[in-house]
Amino acid sequence: MAKTPDGKNTSGRGQRDLTVKVKTARGRTSSSTRWLQRQLNDPYVKRAQIEGYRGRAAFKIMELDDKFRFLVPGARVLDLGCAPGGWCQVAVPRVNALGEKKGKAIGRIVGVDLQEVEPIAGCEIHQLDFMADDADQQVKDWLGGKADVVMSDMAASSSGHKQTDHLRIIALCEAAAYLAFDVLEVGGTFVSKVLAGGAEGELQTLLKKRFDKVANVKPPASRADSSEKFVIATGFRG
Repeated sequence: MAKTPDGKNTSGRGQRDLTVKVKTARGRTSSSTRWLQRQLNDPYVKRAQIEGYRGRAAFKIMELDDKFRFLVPGARVLDLGCAPGGWCQVAVPRVNALGEKKGKAIGRIVGVDLQEVEPIAGCEIHQLDFMADDADQQVKDWLGGKADVVMSDMAASSSGHKQTDHLRIIALCEAAAYLAFDVLEVGGTFVSKVLAGGAEGELQTLLKKRFDKVANVKPPASRADSSEKFVIATGFRG
């Protein structure tokens, strides 16, 4: 019997159809209507609202960390393109950024984004273009040293052309990887969203030269109809 992330049954006799239907309104395209209906009926969106996360993407980093265990107490974390802040929210208790886990090392989280992001307790957030010439030094200054984890849920603006969007996000991921090479501590971890589409081979080759292990994962929180996946590179060689 199927269940939502809340553990509730979604099938069986005697249940009412609780799917929210959205009618096409004047000024709203059919595609935006479908997107809105999907949002309203997405169990991860509902769970994020209930648990106070800024978006459903928070559950993606939770699931990735549950499997690979890179957000550990005492870790220094850089979150690239951190808006709206869901990944930072998840990282705060896991790296013990607020010192709430007595006897455990206290971690540090720096989030950067081109846009302003609402503050998050236990996280230091800055407006920064991570491709700027001095970005690596800025990040290390804010972290108080090199990072143990560089993570990115960034995506380029959609053009509506699948292959173009794929190439754009791969280029963005490669840029994030090069920054990671400059700021990661030996043994560190790089986590980034990519889109499946055939052009990620060079990125994989690049990462395999610098990390001990490179895995590709589609966490359960990623929508089944989405081409997104995440690359997790562990054991940075320096």
